[in-house]
Amino acid sequence: MDLLEVRVVPRSSRPGVTVTSAGVVIRVRSAPERGRATEEARRALARAPDTPPSTVRLRSGTYSRTKVFELSDLTGDEAVQRLRRPPPAAAPPEMG
Repeated sequence: MDLLEVRVVPRSSRPGVTVTSAGVVIRVRSAPERGRATEEARRALARAPDTPPSTVRLRSGTYSRTKVFELSDLTGDEAVQRLRRPPPAAAPPEMG
């Protein structure tokens, strides 16, 4: 179990997870209302390193754009390494 600090950008036109020199940034479409942006960020964080959403839990930052998530399957360093990997390319369509 490890902790990972992220910056959440709500109401983004380009949702996704990126790793910058400043840390992990999660852009979400949801507005920061009633926890919607936080939940979308939690799911995006779980999806990016390919872990079940149940293994990512908000630890602090409910009302802040800077949040700390608890990862039960990965260390923070492992998660960042997986987040840096490019997504797998789609398989070309079969001809035949």
